[in-house]
Amino acid sequence: MARKRKWPRPPVDDRKLAFALVVLALLVAGRTFMAENPQHNPWAPLDLRDERGWATQTKLSALRGDIGQCHTVLERSEVTFSPLEETGEGACRREDRLTLGSVPFAPRFPQMTCPVAAGMVLWLEKDVQTLAEEMLGTRVERLEQLGTYSCRRMYGDADAQWSEHATGNAIDIAGFRLADGRTVSVLRDWNNGQAEGQFLAAVRDAACNSFGTVLSPDYNAAHADHFHLDQGRNPAMGACR
Repeated sequence: MARKRKWPRPPVDDRKLAFALVVLALLVAGRTFMAENPQHNPWAPLDLRDERGWATQTKLSALRGDIGQCHTVLERSEVTFSPLEETGEGACRREDRLTLGSVPFAPRFPQMTCPVAAGMVLWLEKDVQTLAEEMLGTRVERLEQLGTYSCRRMYGDADAQWSEHATGNAIDIAGFRLADGRTVSVLRDWNNGQAEGQFLAAVRDAACNSFGTVLSPDYNAAHADHFHLDQGRNPAMGACR
């Protein structure tokens, strides 16, 4: 019976060197990957034109409460916007408000906070347009919106918390006008079993990656005709219903 040949073990110093080289190679590969994929790099500046990545939601959340940083992100992403002066009083004071020139709303130019604007641009360009082309064979020409600002508590209840609408930190989307002339309505087409209903469900789910709270007709009757999108919470730990 042949005896197994015993290979000599490398000296301890050689094994340490080999381990160090492996670690170094992994670090270099990781650094190269992060440089080539800034959407995954938590330290890379947010650019809304980049594809979504592991760090996108964290970067979006960091914009809440930091107006200057948020404006810088819009500028870096070449988003057309117009900052507005502070206005209002008390719980309805709006220190952060702007209008977007690059998003085709109807009615045009709703006033919103910068984090809502950033989420809207990302949702429209990375999700809504892609899903419209895939599921409906055309692009979205216009977003039908019901408003952003309303100085009120939730559901008009005097004992409830203040709504995110009280500071313009929310927007309600009622439907979409398509480039081929068709319209998709949340009220009419939700759960209709057709391509339009499937599209609405898909864009609702996708919005949960860009907004802290997303409420749809599945939530309650008060949202039967629109999607409520706001940035009151961290998009990574928000509500999606």
